[in-house]
Amino acid sequence: MKVFIDQDKCVACGQCVASAPEVFDQRDEDGIVVLLDESPPAEQEFNVRDAAAVCPALVITFRQ
Repeated sequence: MKVFIDQDKCVACGQCVASAPEVFDQRDEDGIVVLLDESPPAEQEFNVRDAAAVCPALVITFRQ
């Protein structure tokens, strides 16, 4: 899996970090998403899919 984010559209809600803290974090200064692992292991797939689904700005995409 390869994960992509669009930081320009992020609204800093933190749902991605709650869903997949091993893959996403937030910048301290403004809460914008930071991608920690662009190729997470297979066991993180469910969490990444959940993070993408709950993101209100739809900034997370991925492909297999």
